[in-house]
Amino acid sequence: MTTAAQEAFLREFHARNPAATSGMMSQGRTPDGRSSYEILKDHVSGHVRVLDLGCGDGFLLDLLAKAGHQVAGVDLSSADLALARQRPSLHNVPLTTGRAQELPFPDGGFDACVSHMAFMLMPDIDQVAAEVARVLAPGGRLALILSSGRAGGSGSYELFQKLIRPALDAAPPDQRIPSLGDNWTLHQDGINEILVPAGFSPVVWGTEPIDLGGTAEQVWSRLSLIYNFMPLDPAVVRSLEAEFLTQAAEMTDADGRIPCTMNVHVAATERS
Repeated sequence: MTTAAQEAFLREFHARNPAATSGMMSQGRTPDGRSSYEILKDHVSGHVRVLDLGCGDGFLLDLLAKAGHQVAGVDLSSADLALARQRPSLHNVPLTTGRAQELPFPDGGFDACVSHMAFMLMPDIDQVAAEVARVLAPGGRLALILSSGRAGGSGSYELFQKLIRPALDAAPPDQRIPSLGDNWTLHQDGINEILVPAGFSPVVWGTEPIDLGGTAEQVWSRLSLIYNFMPLDPAVVRSLEAEFLTQAAEMTDADGRIPCTMNVHVAATERS
């Protein structure tokens, strides 16, 4: 699958589902009460000029701007960026439709770069790393939130993964998504293989559990915002939803909620 085909798929998905990522992840909380976006905000505290790589609808940029950072964002999706431009805090912020492999920013123009659930989707990842290193000032910080089904989870997240896997494996070729990103981004050694040659220090790596619990319907609406469902037969998706809601009902607590924990990886490093 070519880079062009991968990026075309991502553009189409986000044109159909603008704000899909923030719609899902902004609801989640770590055990200390933060969202995954707030984790990244905290990682770049004290760094004035911050680039959001794959900024989507601007949810993280909004947090950063309100915290006093000078921000800029780049994303493939013009639909998501249109939503970002509607945020009052981002009215005068550079928001660019573009590729992380060809960043339209000067050398050393930023003190930090963040990327929330986007870095692991990017093709030509070595070029992305080189571009991020180029636009960061010496000592500049890079902080990433990374995840996939393989990062694991518990409660109804495990149920969701168990139910969808056979359906995705059985899908005909025309109902499958292109291979996205680079699997090296999903573990610590792989991230170091990508970033260290580009001029970064070895990453500080951790895993955070994100609580996405709610009613069974709320959890389904969050988890079902996955790329794999876009080309899948809608009848298959409806069947999966019905089975998920049936089985998840057995997990319901006295408040009408079901547990759902999704793990994300956090990687942080600095440009040498």
